[in-house]
Amino acid sequence: MRVALYRLWTLRLLGAAAAVVLLGLAGCASTPSKDETLGWSSAKLYAEAKDEMNSGNTDKGVKLYEKLESRYPYGLLAQQALIEIAYGNYKQGERAQALAAADRFLKLYPNNPYTDYVLYLKGLINFNTNQGWFSFLSDQKLYERDQAAAKQSFESFKELVTRFPESKYAPDARQRMRYIVNSLAEYETHVALFYYRRGAYVAAADRAQRAIEHYQDAPANQLALAILVDAYGKLGMTQLRDDAERVLKLNYPQSTYLTEGLPKRDDPFWKLW
Repeated sequence: MRVALYRLWTLRLLGAAAAVVLLGLAGCASTPSKDETLGWSSAKLYAEAKDEMNSGNTDKGVKLYEKLESRYPYGLLAQQALIEIAYGNYKQGERAQALAAADRFLKLYPNNPYTDYVLYLKGLINFNTNQGWFSFLSDQKLYERDQAAAKQSFESFKELVTRFPESKYAPDARQRMRYIVNSLAEYETHVALFYYRRGAYVAAADRAQRAIEHYQDAPANQLALAILVDAYGKLGMTQLRDDAERVLKLNYPQSTYLTEGLPKRDDPFWKLW
């Protein structure tokens, strides 16, 4: 009897000890690790973040810049950190975070000496968004894609060249603006051709006219005029058809659309001109 009671008491004691050990382990697991950056000055945070970025540790560098900007929100280093946060996120493909940082900087420091760079960076963020709005070389149809990023990119570059025409980023921004305009014109013209091939001649004429009006001098306007000629012809609007054909002949006298008509269905759109 005594042996049985002793064993029972021993088992209970071991169970209680195990419970204490488990609780201790759980407490250790829930204890957050110490932040080694606590107490660091803004200069040290900036220096360490810069070293991480230069070493290719972009994610860690961004996190250090974020700590600097939150702990020391006032001062030149905080302003520079916000620029680096935008760039670091852009480099990592984090478009939303990059744009948020750029917008925050432009709102807080509109007269900062690096405002032109941040506007340029903001344009690049949307310009290089997986080049989704330039990906008509892929299997996905261009008319299924949203053009918002392209237009936002254009607006950022436009603000840059308007406010800072002598900026060292302005020449490249102007070239990108032209590229965007031509690409958006191609998009509108492709949509017009899509509608035309499906017998939606009114819609085709509307989109072709929009391309010509909004994106003047774009190469795609040659095709847009050809679509107008054929769409108005299908609609029996002979006066408008003749006017569009006259403009096409005047601006593109050697156009193959005058002799061969619109592109065939199996012609890649990006080879139309």
